[in-house]
Amino acid sequence: METSPWETVVKEGRASILFPNANEVFYNPVQEFNRDLTCAVITEFARDLLAQRGVKVVVPGEKERVVVSLAEEMNDADVQMEEKNGAAVPAVTAAVGEKCELGLRVLEGLAASGLRSVRFALEVPGLQSVTANDFSAKAAALIARNAQYNGVEHLLQASCRDASMLMYEKRGKKERYDVIDLDPYGSPSSFLDAAVQAVSEGGLLCVTCTDMAVMAGNSGETCYSKYGSVSIKAKYCHEMALRIILHSLDQRAAVYQRYIQPLLSVSVDFYIRVFVRVFTGQATVKNSASKQALVYNCVGCGSFHLQRMGRRTSNGKHSTIHCNTPPLLQFRSALLHAGHRVSLSHACKNAIKTDASPSVLWDIMRCWEKTNPVKREKLSQTSPAFKILSTEPGLEACFTVREDANPQSRKRHLTRFQENPQAFWGPKARAKSSGGSISMDLQDKRKKCQNKRKNQITDSSQLKNFPCKRFKQGTCTHGDKCCYSHDTEQTNPEKTE
Repeated sequence: METSPWETVVKEGRASILFPNANEVFYNPVQEFNRDLTCAVITEFARDLLAQRGVKVVVPGEKERVVVSLAEEMNDADVQMEEKNGAAVPAVTAAVGEKCELGLRVLEGLAASGLRSVRFALEVPGLQSVTANDFSAKAAALIARNAQYNGVEHLLQASCRDASMLMYEKRGKKERYDVIDLDPYGSPSSFLDAAVQAVSEGGLLCVTCTDMAVMAGNSGETCYSKYGSVSIKAKYCHEMALRIILHSLDQRAAVYQRYIQPLLSVSVDFYIRVFVRVFTGQATVKNSASKQALVYNCVGCGSFHLQRMGRRTSNGKHSTIHCNTPPLLQFRSALLHAGHRVSLSHACKNAIKTDASPSVLWDIMRCWEKTNPVKREKLSQTSPAFKILSTEPGLEACFTVREDANPQSRKRHLTRFQENPQAFWGPKARAKSSGGSISMDLQDKRKKCQNKRKNQITDSSQLKNFPCKRFKQGTCTHGDKCCYSHDTEQTNPEKTE
């Protein structure tokens, strides 16, 4: 393929890319290390993922790996296991430049000249397809030309779409990409929502942020608007910038009940490159709050302190210092003796409302525990109960029941909670789609289904008391041998009661 006089050939890695002299398509030569690293990470990702699909990737120039046993002696079982593992080599291999039907589906959302995608096709084994997308029509045309120039048009397809819309359309489980690469000019924040939805289960998400100044503390307000975090201008700004982008990805993934597992993160003065794998796991997503924290940085000495947003616990019931609950009147009396106001709650019959501080409440409970002791030897030294009970109370609680501890409404058994005005009170059935009216026979259906399983028949001879439904429909083929009655005038005895 011949080049035009107004084109320049740039060689990087194994790729030779055509660029127009008019600089109509963006190219950044200082990102070569970024692209080198991406090719290496995707190659290792392909090795790991395709091994699960029974495919072995073949990397050019790579020698066979030698596994060294750390054990001084190997028994017969170990030898047999090694022989078994050695015999289980996948029969299918995938080499660079070859299309693999079980291989990776890769999307480069903002491809520009297509340099990164061409390098994928020439340097990464085990690919099924590479989609190089760019919103610019001139860029998309150049991508197609570079694919043909490098002889990889059987793997690489050019696309001229809005990157976010393209990814949103690929949210179906069978349409998601195994690898999504985003290398925008500036912030990737506008593409992250679509990316975490369009990457497959256990897929690889590669994201570059070139707005390092924003993420390193120069503009905290802008950082918050884009990534949901306020950056701090400190000596560890680059490390914090990495965590800001990971936090942003994690929050967006949590919305769709997916979680982010960082694979590799690299930060330089002018860009950040993160590689993460995306998984589905509701339990992990729900616990993501325990990974978040606020950072307090000292402007004087530069020291910082982390305040965690939450902590995951699995201690079962949290009923806190594990002692007997004091009776309601005695607890109310203790608050009144201490000079505080107290009243019952309208929301819960066992709850109270008071102007006493939490420290006073715990002091009362400490005093109560002294007369109703718990087994201290069973308490963990890191548990809240141990720390609360290790402190002496600041007041001497009096649990003698006072007359005003029991209000008149409680003595007279007045209704404090709203009662249902009629049976089956509450939300009604969903409106029918046909007529739009609300079903009013809900109570009739419930009455019909009540006691349905009472007085079940255990003797087959009793079935003759019930009419045969198939006989009424004219489809019964058993005749006189049918265990049900063919008497059309007979009715169900239960219905006549």
